[in-house]
Amino acid sequence: MADYLASIFGTEKDKVNCSFFFKIGACRHGEHCSKLHNKPTFSQTILLKNLYLSLENSSQKADKSFIVDDITEERIQEHFDDTFEELFVELERKYGEIEEMNICDNLSEHLAGNCYVKFHFEEDAEKAVVDLNNRWFDGRAVYAELSPVTDFHEACCRQYQMGDCPRGGFCNFMHLKPISKDLRKRLYQRRQKKPPGGSRSPSNRDRSRSRERDRRR
Repeated sequence: MADYLASIFGTEKDKVNCSFFFKIGACRHGEHCSKLHNKPTFSQTILLKNLYLSLENSSQKADKSFIVDDITEERIQEHFDDTFEELFVELERKYGEIEEMNICDNLSEHLAGNCYVKFHFEEDAEKAVVDLNNRWFDGRAVYAELSPVTDFHEACCRQYQMGDCPRGGFCNFMHLKPISKDLRKRLYQRRQKKPPGGSRSPSNRDRSRSRERDRRR
């Protein structure tokens, strides 16, 4: 029985724990969900709730028209890239190496503008959550928490990746907005140029990895 319960934990067969929260770190029902939202006590990943305000949303009026007329796809991508780079560079500089960072392009409240940051070490994620909850970004308070998300491939919407999600921005799976190829190349080139000797000891790395394996059992 214990093996069976462990095998269905966080899946749709699990009648106790919310599968959406386990996969995505967010649920459209919020505190009113009939299932449990098990928030991790340790994780490599942090969630910065509703952090990113897109250029489209910040420039739209109630009738969906834009406040200014020169909102183009190029400007939208440039605004997103600038924000992404600012966040990535500052978070990595202050808290530690980032394995992966993603920002949701969804419109529903529980996912809109969510920023997920997966650090190389759990200790860095914990430090970031403590510090960031006392910070402001773009004139708004930052709300940070540890997230159960470790596999973004499982959390994201396949149809959105193919460019054809019928639910649009209100899909319950992550719509991860891609950064430009130039920015991705620049961020990783900058990382490769870091001088040797800045990495942590193998014991810290092994501890983070072993804890992640234990969590998946």
